[in-house]
Amino acid sequence: MQRAKLLPLIVACALFMENTDSTVIATSLPVIAQSLGEDPIALKLALTSYLVSLAVFIPISGWMADRYGARTIFRAALAVFMLGSILCALSNSLGAFVGARFVQGMGGAMMVPVGRLVILRSVSKSELVGALAYLTVPALVGPVVGPPLGGFITTYFDWRWIFFINIPIGIVGIVLASLFFEDVREEDVAPLDIRGFLLSAFGFASLMLGLATGGRHLVPEAVSYACVGAGIASLVAYWFHSRRVAHPVLNLSLLKIPTYRIGVIGGSIFRTGIGAVPFLLPLMLQLGFGLDALQSGLITFVSAAGALLMKTAAKTILARFGFRRVLTVNAVVGAAFLAASGLFTPATPHWIMLGILLVGGCFRSLQFTGINALSYADVSNRDMSGATSLSSVAQQLSLSMGVTIGAFALEAANLVHGGGALGAADFWPAFILVGLISASSVFIMARLAPDAGAEVSGHLLGGAPTSAPKATAQAISDQKPLE
Repeated sequence: MQRAKLLPLIVACALFMENTDSTVIATSLPVIAQSLGEDPIALKLALTSYLVSLAVFIPISGWMADRYGARTIFRAALAVFMLGSILCALSNSLGAFVGARFVQGMGGAMMVPVGRLVILRSVSKSELVGALAYLTVPALVGPVVGPPLGGFITTYFDWRWIFFINIPIGIVGIVLASLFFEDVREEDVAPLDIRGFLLSAFGFASLMLGLATGGRHLVPEAVSYACVGAGIASLVAYWFHSRRVAHPVLNLSLLKIPTYRIGVIGGSIFRTGIGAVPFLLPLMLQLGFGLDALQSGLITFVSAAGALLMKTAAKTILARFGFRRVLTVNAVVGAAFLAASGLFTPATPHWIMLGILLVGGCFRSLQFTGINALSYADVSNRDMSGATSLSSVAQQLSLSMGVTIGAFALEAANLVHGGGALGAADFWPAFILVGLISASSVFIMARLAPDAGAEVSGHLLGGAPTSAPKATAQAISDQKPLE
């Protein structure tokens, strides 16, 4: 098999494993909570701990590959992800499960960025587009397959098997990487910003731990408040630190680029609302409507299917209407479909649920495609690595924040309704709230100039063609296959 095809397929297996794992666990949360003897809302920590771990370790993945070799780090990442999977399967308490998910996130943070780096440095430019296409397709399929697979395993076997299935895939990945990856590395590597890494890592982890453990889950409430305070203080300290070093682990000065700033901030607000869906929707279908995990998975997967469908049309839509019009109008439309999930009841026909989730997935994918492409429209090649790291951190934190906010809203609604077991009536306030949060991103997107990112989108202004595009919106979006 040609090298340009083989390398992407090896990396795609890792990406497929990671994406499938994330969607599988979302479908299985109610059953896992019951097995561990925990309140289902407390399982928000299993989602947020993984996302925060990604946010903490993604910024140093490129440096690790440059310093120690991409093949070495890729294999180590697979091994760490497998270790985290085994620990998840063996967990018998909430604390152990959350810790295991954090370990999984450490592996996931290194696995895909380093794998993509191997492709970029090992494949000729003439074969690069085809190589990235091989990488993208399995990544898009993972979220479609994950919910039904997780539902099937959880319903007919045991939830712990959703983590054991990662082991053979990971072993194959390590063997193939050993045989076919070159251990590419850089000769002259800038020193790692260790102090900045520690400040940002502690800040992100403490802040999100404090927020996610609110509601007296896992730790006492006073500890949650202390974590929030310590996290904020550490992040403020990082902001001052980053202004004094030559190579900060997160280059905040990139936010001076208007399109990048709007893409990151507006995109983070929109993702915050969307981030609550993998947590809220399976809980509503299973605990509120009485469906089993398989039935739930066969409904929730259509959002990812809608995202897959939109991939073929996003480039044309952005070229026709431009970033500003698409991102402002679509923010409201996408948020409306998100909030519409809160109108579901146990009596709602499944075909209506499927239709709303499918169309909503299309609009969500269009928004993410536009945001990802816009964010890098005016970033120079020299700053692309730093921009990718900062954007990736913002993505993971916003998704984690979405889960936390959704859980708070669900818990508050449950208390208003008298407490006790979650019911169907507890979910609609949470969906309305996260829908409003996503819709509020329109105020950020509206600040875009009419011709913002025209070189990337290919949008024509006043009938005059733009200059030759630096890259198509679709090509840039495909670097973020999860969305």
